[in-house]
Amino acid sequence: MKDAFGLPQSLLVLGGTSEIGLATARRLIARRTRTVRLAARPSAALDTEAGRLRALGADVRTVAFDALDTDSHPEVLGKVFAEGAVDMVLLAFGIPGDQAHDEADPPAAVRVAQTNYTGALSAGLVCAGALQAQGHGSLVVLSSAAGERARRVNFIYGSSKAGLDAFVQGLGDAMQGTGVQVMSVRPGFVRSRKSPAPEAAPLDTALATTPGAVATAIERGLRQRSETVWVPGSLRVVMSALRHLPRPVYRRLPL
Repeated sequence: MKDAFGLPQSLLVLGGTSEIGLATARRLIARRTRTVRLAARPSAALDTEAGRLRALGADVRTVAFDALDTDSHPEVLGKVFAEGAVDMVLLAFGIPGDQAHDEADPPAAVRVAQTNYTGALSAGLVCAGALQAQGHGSLVVLSSAAGERARRVNFIYGSSKAGLDAFVQGLGDAMQGTGVQVMSVRPGFVRSRKSPAPEAAPLDTALATTPGAVATAIERGLRQRSETVWVPGSLRVVMSALRHLPRPVYRRLPL
C-alpha cells in the first residue's frame, strides 16, 4: 500500500534500464519504496542496475519482459502481480527512432510505433486491469511533449506518443472510481547518455530536462494525484501556444 504521502512501497518499472525509470526508482527508494521489479529484456545492463538499487536497501528483482512480444504480457506481468500487490507501475520503455533513416525504412518506422504505442497499450491495459483487481495503485506512463503536435524533425516518434497520450487519457477516465490513479508524464527533450544535447533541435535545447528532474516531477505528481505532469512545467504553456498556431506559420518555425 502507499504511505500517508501517496508514495508507493512497491514499484514495477517496465523498461528496467530506462534512465528516467531508474532515477525514479532511486528517488522512491530514498523515500519509502522497498520492493522494486525491473522489467526489460535480459541483459548485463539490467543486472547491473538491479544490483545498484539493491545497494540502496531495496528488494530488487528482474523480470524478462519484451515490449514487442505483446502475447506474453498477460502471463509475464500477471506473475509479478501474483507475487504481491504492486503500488505503482511506471511504464518507461520507448525508442526515439531515427527520423531521417526511418522515413526511408518503413519497417523501422513501424518498430518505433509498435514499441511506443502498441507495446505500451498492451502492457498498460494488463497492468491497469491488475491494479483495478487489487483495488489500488498508480499507473504512471512516460509520454512526451512531442505528442502534442507533429514536428518535421520527429513526426514518426511524435505520432506514436500522440497515440499513447490519447490512450492514457482515456484509460484514466475509465479508471475513475476504481481506486487506480493514471498519470501521464510529458517531458521535453531529456538530456541523457543516449541523447546528447548537440543532437537536439533548438526548441528541445531551450526546454531540456534531465532524468532526475523527471523523477522529481513524478514524485510530486504522485503526492498531488495529478493526471498530467509536464517537465519542465513551463512546457505546458509553450506547447499550448504551438498547438494553436496556423500550419503555415508553424512550418516556418525552427523547431
